[in-house]
Amino acid sequence: MSAPPERLRIDKWLWVARFYRTRTLATAEVDRGRALVNGAEVKPSREVRPGDLVAVRIGPVIRTVQVTALSERRGGASDAALLYTETPESVATREAAAELRRLAPAPDGGARPTKRDRRDTERVRGWGSRWSASIDDD
Repeated sequence: MSAPPERLRIDKWLWVARFYRTRTLATAEVDRGRALVNGAEVKPSREVRPGDLVAVRIGPVIRTVQVTALSERRGGASDAALLYTETPESVATREAAAELRRLAPAPDGGARPTKRDRRDTERVRGWGSRWSASIDDD
């Protein structure tokens, strides 16, 4: 069994630590500036070491973690959790965002309008009894 590496590329570490599903996706997100190491924007080839502070934006949530270990191989979620510790501020922010999402009203875009809804909408819009968009004077 080989010793763990002293340094590892940020894109590979983010993939091994299970922040992203694929290494290609991790590389693309780092390129877009969604990962900071010690407060600085980095390239995917930037190497991280234990003790570095990494901020990762995944969707609307920014997670700030401290690198505690490195690994060449991607393992299960329990193994990935040993590679970092999340800062208390990051945990509080993430939980607050989750609570806001939970309390937010459900988006109303998936339901198809009923015939009554369509007629009410037409009545409000002023279409009246017209069935076409043409302007005809009868």
